[in-house]
Amino acid sequence: MDLPLPPPDALAAPPPFRLIRPQRQAIPVVFASPHSGAHYSADFLAEARLDPVALRRSEDSFVDELFATAPDYGAPLLAATFPRVYCDANREPWELDPGMFDGPLPAWVNSSSPRVGAGLGTIARVVASGEPVYRNKLAFAQAEARVRDCWQPYHAALATLIEETRGSFGVCLLLDCHSMPTQPVNGSPPADFVLGDAHGTSCAPRATRLLEEALTELGYRVRRNDPYAGGYVTRHYGAPREGVHALQIEVARRLYMDEARVQRGPGMGKLQRDLGALIASLAGTDWSFLVR
Repeated sequence: MDLPLPPPDALAAPPPFRLIRPQRQAIPVVFASPHSGAHYSADFLAEARLDPVALRRSEDSFVDELFATAPDYGAPLLAATFPRVYCDANREPWELDPGMFDGPLPAWVNSSSPRVGAGLGTIARVVASGEPVYRNKLAFAQAEARVRDCWQPYHAALATLIEETRGSFGVCLLLDCHSMPTQPVNGSPPADFVLGDAHGTSCAPRATRLLEEALTELGYRVRRNDPYAGGYVTRHYGAPREGVHALQIEVARRLYMDEARVQRGPGMGKLQRDLGALIASLAGTDWSFLVR
């Protein structure tokens, strides 16, 4: 049985990300999981007004495990170790809510984005259910430390992987991997996967279609860009004219986990096998069509 949360600080804080490289990168694909981190420090838990399970429901729990076979097929896998609720790597580095802090923020901080308004900036004000995270206001120095120690190293590693891949293959396809809570979409049956390519601007439509067809052949319901068209990572790195294609993949949590308890569910094994088959098919794809 999964524990709700590892004992805080039972071990020294891990590096901000895990990078698993293949013995040799064989395909121009990079897998990344910015929201599956689950290291909660004792200091953070003491600041939070929510219990550990409530905090964990903001994670994309176990997504790094779902795509764990990527290195076996010649693609690197990057996964954050810090939790999304602590520092969100799928935001700009300085999307901050002034109401969360005990003093004024620098003028260059982005305090007016829709994500900040929803309480889900780089440092989240609320969890996914809308409950406030913190007991008291934070110091801006805490945000600076989280961006410096978490956000910046993760994105430095991601940018390096993209450049290495583009340098070796002439092109890079970044698959940004996430999970989504169970909810119906526009009254229709809920999707199993949502592929977000920023409405065709961050990734070649043919690549998006290839992923869509492969998942459909595996028996899954797939939607595009509804309700997730892609976040900061997809829109920031996706530049098809420059040889970088970014596609966000959202996996329905009900397929593989108990969402309330934040535990692996009975469907975990099947989904891992199916995603392994998906990755194998990507490894057998001729990606030269992406090279301009």
